[in-house]
Amino acid sequence: MIQVNLTLSFVTFSLLFSILGQSGSCRSKEAKMNNAPAGSNERLAVGVWGGQHIRMEVTDGGAQIEYDCARSTIDQPITLDSQMRFAVKGKFTREHGGPIREDEVPNVSPVRYAGQVSGKTLTLTVTHDETGESFGTYTLTQGSAGRVMKCR
Repeated sequence: MIQVNLTLSFVTFSLLFSILGQSGSCRSKEAKMNNAPAGSNERLAVGVWGGQHIRMEVTDGGAQIEYDCARSTIDQPITLDSQMRFAVKGKFTREHGGPIREDEVPNVSPVRYAGQVSGKTLTLTVTHDETGESFGTYTLTQGSAGRVMKCR
């Protein structure tokens, strides 16, 4: 009887240590993943980002951006690197006050968006992709609607 109890105790403790050891290794892997810097597969948070003279609506497939007298699009997912930065191409369309004529051709420029995220703040620089002309650097906050004054 004593030998059966010892054998049962040994099996029980072995099983318990095996389960606890496996559980601990899963937790340590999960902790390492949660503390890891953003990898190349992390994306800019979906939703509204806004600031002075800019409002950006980020989707899984890119973004729509409104400025005071312009608008633009990013037609690809915005993927962050390990330093929470991104660089993507898009289209920038200048606008003007007054009505738009039926035969008017939009003034569209190819642009590059370079951004860096720090917490809920995004610093975004917009430059002409061919000439290098700067269209501005903006500070946006996640969840803010921004403050845009459209041309009239």
